[in-house]
Amino acid sequence: MCTKNLAGHARQPNANAGALMSKKYGFSVLRDEIVEEYAARAILYRHDRTGAELLSLISDDENKVFGAAFRTPPACSTGVPHILEHSVLCGSQKYPVKEPFVELLKGSLNTFLNAFTYPDKTCYPVASTNLRDFYNLVDVYLDAVFFPRIPRAVFLQEGWHFEWNDGGELIRSGVVFNEMKGVYSSPDSVLGEFCQRTLFPDTTYGVDSGGDPKVIPTLTYDAFKNFHETYYHPGNGRFFFAGNDDPDERLRLLGAYLDRFEARPAASSVARQQPFAAPKKIEMPYAAAPGQAGRAFVACNWLLPDVADQDLVMVFDVLEHVLIGLPTSPLRKALLDSGLGEDLAGGGLESELRQMFFSVGLKGVAPEATGQVETLILETLTRLAAEGLPADAVEAGVNALEFSLRENNTGSFPRGLSLWLRSLTTWLHDGDPLSPLRFSGPLGRLKARLAAGEQVLEDAMRLWMLDNPHRVTLTLTPDTELDARRVAEEKAELAAVAAALDEAAKAAIAADLDILRQFQDTPDTPEDLARIPSLALADLPRDETPIPERAAQAGQAELLLHPIETAGIAYVDLAFPLAGLPDRLVPLVPLFGRALLELGTPRFDAVTLTRRIAAKTGGITREAMVAGVVDAGPDAVAAKLVLRAKATLDKMPDLYEILGEILTKTDFGNRERFVQMATEARSRLERRLAPAGHATAGSRLRARYTLSGATAERLRGVSQLLYLRELATRLEADYDGVRADLETLRDLVLTRAGTLAGLTVSEAAMASQETALADFLTGLPGAAPAPQAWSRPGLPAAEGLAIPAQVHYVGLGLDLTTTGWSFDGADLVASRYLRMAYLWDRVRVRGGAYGAFCSLDRIAGQAVFVSYRDPNTEATIEAFRKAGHYLMDTSFSDEEMTRAVIGAIGDIDAHMLPDAKGHVALARRLTGDTAERRAKLRAEVLAAGPARFRAYGEALDAAAADAAVVVLGPSASLDALGASVPGLARLDVL
Repeated sequence: MCTKNLAGHARQPNANAGALMSKKYGFSVLRDEIVEEYAARAILYRHDRTGAELLSLISDDENKVFGAAFRTPPACSTGVPHILEHSVLCGSQKYPVKEPFVELLKGSLNTFLNAFTYPDKTCYPVASTNLRDFYNLVDVYLDAVFFPRIPRAVFLQEGWHFEWNDGGELIRSGVVFNEMKGVYSSPDSVLGEFCQRTLFPDTTYGVDSGGDPKVIPTLTYDAFKNFHETYYHPGNGRFFFAGNDDPDERLRLLGAYLDRFEARPAASSVARQQPFAAPKKIEMPYAAAPGQAGRAFVACNWLLPDVADQDLVMVFDVLEHVLIGLPTSPLRKALLDSGLGEDLAGGGLESELRQMFFSVGLKGVAPEATGQVETLILETLTRLAAEGLPADAVEAGVNALEFSLRENNTGSFPRGLSLWLRSLTTWLHDGDPLSPLRFSGPLGRLKARLAAGEQVLEDAMRLWMLDNPHRVTLTLTPDTELDARRVAEEKAELAAVAAALDEAAKAAIAADLDILRQFQDTPDTPEDLARIPSLALADLPRDETPIPERAAQAGQAELLLHPIETAGIAYVDLAFPLAGLPDRLVPLVPLFGRALLELGTPRFDAVTLTRRIAAKTGGITREAMVAGVVDAGPDAVAAKLVLRAKATLDKMPDLYEILGEILTKTDFGNRERFVQMATEARSRLERRLAPAGHATAGSRLRARYTLSGATAERLRGVSQLLYLRELATRLEADYDGVRADLETLRDLVLTRAGTLAGLTVSEAAMASQETALADFLTGLPGAAPAPQAWSRPGLPAAEGLAIPAQVHYVGLGLDLTTTGWSFDGADLVASRYLRMAYLWDRVRVRGGAYGAFCSLDRIAGQAVFVSYRDPNTEATIEAFRKAGHYLMDTSFSDEEMTRAVIGAIGDIDAHMLPDAKGHVALARRLTGDTAERRAKLRAEVLAAGPARFRAYGEALDAAAADAAVVVLGPSASLDALGASVPGLARLDVL
């Protein structure tokens, strides 16, 4: 960091000025301060020898985090930073195995282990609650980023290479190449990518750091190696630790690596985009299915100032929420009420790059109406700037942002990792890494300006949106022939390349393939594998850490009380039984749950209600929870509509007032808004098919075996999409009938009888909050209907779901209950090992798919295999079918078994924040997953051995004879697949 910037930091208070002169392990302290917002001590160091910077956050968080980030601005769209991100984790100097990353995944208690490629940086984070495991992860990652082997074989495998298919045609493959083909098959992804690129045509943000499939094949191995040499130097890095580990040990671990380098400048700074003199309009096609022929995407995009101005970042964070953050926010509402489109498009505020930008528009627009979208956006912004934003909308935006910042609820994402990524937004560009964490100052100043009557948000709209010439309106027009043309063009190009190959060129391709296959076929030596640091079974906890829990009754409702420290927030889960619904109403449940939160009541219309929720609470969400029940058979299902709510303790009366309103008085008469919701829901399911095709395939497979699987698919999968299309017709012809169904749902579902309510709050507040929750529940209707029978629709044994895509999502389902198999906890270990070893090697490494997964439903007894962004179909199906043979035929060493067990225990003991603990406890109660059963499962996991692996393999192999198949992909591939998969039923889902 330059002297000029350090001088700028001097205005920040130093908690320990004397520490500024201290030196340890080759580091000098630049700043030592308290970040009160997150109860952390922050020490910023510079490594004397190399100039590397380290931010060390010391807190009581047991989930310890380390991260290494390098500024990696690409000059073109070859995807070199992305390919390198994959490749540095494929073996290093100290750990010369093919996949240290996978070996860690097999046998670590990590709570996070991954890597990210951004448009301007590449990040390598790890996290664990186990100290020894944490240090192991840190060492492997440091050796990987600084001393990777990255031989040519790794470049060919992870990037791209030529090969010949079974028909003798020249093709290209590679993990990143196929991954990015999948990305470019999603119009939402294409829109997001080109919104950024068209705003930044003259900087590194104007190219695709992930890689454009058309450009990736221009990347050479020499350029790939040079990129690492140029940017992966300590002086170009930003290093980070957070948690409750020893801060001096952090310096020792990192310093041991950094001391091996000399200082060296890296020309990696990201230039600012110069402003446009006038707005631009750009149009480009996207690959559409026949059913999407009349549905375009339109997004207006504005370039905003540098992210270094945290006061302005805070302004735009609030402005984003006010304009589009709620279902009834004024800009969102104007766009959806216009009828011009089906759902919002654009990513809103982007504040992770050097310069912010804002993107908003519509998807599902008639091509002839695309010009009206920009006009509507500008007219709405002009009106809002002139009239002023609604005061309650501003209050809601400020409260929602403040609650989110103070709660710091990152879900399964480690909190420390979230803080690091926020710090990098400024730190990466030589700014203050602590300014994004110190939100109290900017937030307080914004609240004071708003209280004084300043039109802060309106002024920002006028200056940075209405009067800003740096605007791009991007339109994606549907092209139903684009996919076919792409395939034909690629085939023609490759045929031309093949025809032009001389003997030397053919020999070079053959040599590359030999290098690749030899690399893939050569097993790691036991000696090299033994270098990967690992825990021992003795390091594992023999018992689970119980979630504090006490059960109580509140009339006909049951309470689960979890006294956990929550920093002044109360979390409430209300699980209402769905068992009394008639079968025909089951698919309406997701829209019913959303309607409760968005339609309004006689007292609070939709706008007032949504703003009141944001202003008075930390949010209310809904989900349809569906799962099997332990030891109850395939036709038993635990199905609940769950409302999850949270608020600070002083706002809990407001929360219960709001919940009481929506549960008993929601007005289902707002036909226009309900139609919008149904249209949005259908559009979102359609857009989800390509980027999450593996989830769709898995859900469709599970629907074949159990009532819980079938019900979940009806609520979230292809069946829900088909239902929503039918509902659209009914909404036009018979809204009164739909409204009556919604009111019936309220009468049958929202009762205190059979309701399970979870409360997670500090011990000190538990007594008063338990009373408040019990009092609230007594205000709900008491009757509960008798359970109804639900259907399990028959599905074909083999199914092809046609979508516009350049890749496939392949699924195979195996019903183990037909083989005489019975569950043992060791089967979870075997299933996990299959994913990390066999599927990783056969489907990802050799097959070129971006990912492959397998899961075992221990309650229902089905194994499901799926692949992600896969260039293959038959080969992947065959690999899935042979998974059992792999377990039957492989000899597993004691070390491999130990790693497998450790990894499985890591999954079982996943780190949870307080709200997640309460929610998990509720789910366990609903499914009958008792502490005794979990103890038995844990003991079986710890006792897993080769004999049980073989037995599980035998069950998989026996079930493979009657396997079910689901493949999502382009029509041409499904046509070809029909020849090898008898009885393949086709369904054009788009």
